[in-house]
Amino acid sequence: MKPRFLAILLLTTTMSFAQYEIHPEEGYSHDIGLMVAMLEDLKTRITEQVKDLDQTETDFRFDEHANSIGSLVMHLISTEAYYQIESLEGRQWTAEERKRLGIAGELNDEVKNMLQGEPIEHYLDLWDEVRQKTLAGLKTKDDIWFASEIDEGLNYHYVWYHVMEHQANHMGQIALVKNRLPK
Repeated sequence: MKPRFLAILLLTTTMSFAQYEIHPEEGYSHDIGLMVAMLEDLKTRITEQVKDLDQTETDFRFDEHANSIGSLVMHLISTEAYYQIESLEGRQWTAEERKRLGIAGELNDEVKNMLQGEPIEHYLDLWDEVRQKTLAGLKTKDDIWFASEIDEGLNYHYVWYHVMEHQANHMGQIALVKNRLPK
């Protein structure tokens, strides 16, 4: 079974085999380091999918209900920034942060129409900025904090797992939109 699994995995990606091991990132406590490794892997994979898009491809929506790749990446930025500010800084958005980073917290028609005309580099640079703050904030925390209960049945580990799972889900949507780009 192991060789078949490896063959399927290798057929579905362009990454080398060595990148299929998850190890805690250095500079973090063990469990947080594992989460950081997975968050960084997802961000790298999404970035590789979109980094060469032109403006038309970044803004493309295959129908009036669909999201553009630009709006999906901005949604990932908004979500990560929200959880970063809430969980790592223990506060809520400022008005400026909400306007700059929180615009795509909800992807409704108004937001989708506003998120047009920015090159993919704009979104990727903004994501890099948000991620650097996330990484710096997570370095100040430890596994006791990570496992601590925020509310009944909810801990910080689950919060950051949700950010990771959210990115993985939208990575699939981004691939779908990219697959539907006009040839």
